[in-house]
Amino acid sequence: MSISDDFHVYDTTLRDGAQQEGLALSVADKIVIAQYLDELGVGFIEGGWPGAVPKDTEFFERAKTELHLKNATFAAFGATRKPETVAADDPQVAALRESGAGVVTLVAKSHDAHVERALRTTLDENLRMVADTVKHLREHGQRVFLDTEHFFDGYRANRAYALEVVRVAVDAGADVVALCDTNGGTLPRELQDVVRDVLDSTGARLGIHCHNDAGCAVANSIAAVEAGVTHVQGTINGYGERTGNADLLAIVANLELKRGHELLPPGNLAESFRIAHAIAEVTNVPPSTRQPYVGLSAFAHKAGLHASAIKVDPDLYQHTDPALVGNDMRMLVSEMAGRASVELKGRELGFDLGGNKADRDVVSRVTERVKEMESRGYTFEAADASFSLLLTEEVTGKRASFFDVESWRVITESRADGEAVSESTVKLVAGGEREIVTGEGNGPVNALDHALRTAIERAYPVVNKFELVDYKVRILDSGHGTDAVIRVLIETADGEGSWVTVGVGHNIVEASWEALVDGVTFGLLRHKEVAR
Repeated sequence: MSISDDFHVYDTTLRDGAQQEGLALSVADKIVIAQYLDELGVGFIEGGWPGAVPKDTEFFERAKTELHLKNATFAAFGATRKPETVAADDPQVAALRESGAGVVTLVAKSHDAHVERALRTTLDENLRMVADTVKHLREHGQRVFLDTEHFFDGYRANRAYALEVVRVAVDAGADVVALCDTNGGTLPRELQDVVRDVLDSTGARLGIHCHNDAGCAVANSIAAVEAGVTHVQGTINGYGERTGNADLLAIVANLELKRGHELLPPGNLAESFRIAHAIAEVTNVPPSTRQPYVGLSAFAHKAGLHASAIKVDPDLYQHTDPALVGNDMRMLVSEMAGRASVELKGRELGFDLGGNKADRDVVSRVTERVKEMESRGYTFEAADASFSLLLTEEVTGKRASFFDVESWRVITESRADGEAVSESTVKLVAGGEREIVTGEGNGPVNALDHALRTAIERAYPVVNKFELVDYKVRILDSGHGTDAVIRVLIETADGEGSWVTVGVGHNIVEASWEALVDGVTFGLLRHKEVAR
């Protein structure tokens, strides 16, 4: 399906989003992200600034042969020509012309103070720079969009000049003029009033580009659309400098689900969660768990009162169906949990506890046990695997067990080269055989992990697939210093998925051992091994 030109979804992750502190994209990263963006179905992908940034020049060259987009069109970003020159002779304009991009997005000054103090030229010359550059690129067959930098600040300072920049761009052949809230300080009502005035005064096709410094980027973008804008810019996961850009996924979800716009190809909105997290893996900047629509906690419910209502009708405490954006409703079991929370979480984990009196008794016991354990420092909202083991124990009347541990110990020594190495010894019985195994690691937990899995691998070879992939430690009562209670969360993976277990104790190694044993036990259950 071809995307309609009536409304533009324009992604700036590869250029504006990449300006985020701590985010650095290689050319290979940009190629991968561009493919994901095309899968999502955005109309335009801003690839960067060829001619000014060598990495972006390389990206556009590689994109010509390595990317075959089905939905999106590449846009090359750049500036209007330099003052007192001509566009045909400007090397950076030439780089835009030769980039191979079907669209060029030019940034131009629309704030009089920026023209005079940053560009160090006259207001009239700035208008000539806009007109000359737009006309030149149009004459060479490229479509031109214009980003009016600092537009809303410029409008406040000198409305007439800001409007004239828009008029000049349109007269020169720009298809769209995007109004940029570059400092991110405009509020929705004011922004909407300005957009309406620009539309009435110029008749231009307008776009919107918002930053999130006042926390209003998504709201401002939607307000602009409701005022008549038909081109909206943003970044995946709201990446961008300072507090970020408008989150494009939230904008699109709001406009499709709340306002009835058809912006992406049919069914593609449901790819939002997958693509948000896939791109986060590439950037190594994970999305916030509380990110609207696609965050892990966006449809997570913790309070018992909420759970009771959700049991009756999920829509009572959800603003939309999470499946529409590819997300899931999650029940978080915690000290705030009521019976309904435990029942719903049990159903999520494969236990039907809504039936007879025995089921109700199980729910009661689990609810009380969770509250008691969380009072001692455990947490189950982030440790589904530990909760599943607890629930299985209450349902079956016994703890899932695959081996009997006799003892374990771990020592850490500093060797002559200054490197610290840990060595652990684990004694246990697995599959009817007594095992005594020593393991080494770069720390006590790593050493225990190696020794435990080695000790049981003859009885349960599948354990060789298991790998500790994340380890988190939290001091729960820091006022007690080194005698404080420690909580450890361990994530284990098997190549097909991952699960999290929790351990608590005054001794960090002891808490880690508890989480390790639960992680291995849950993994063996997951692979249908038979517990004793």
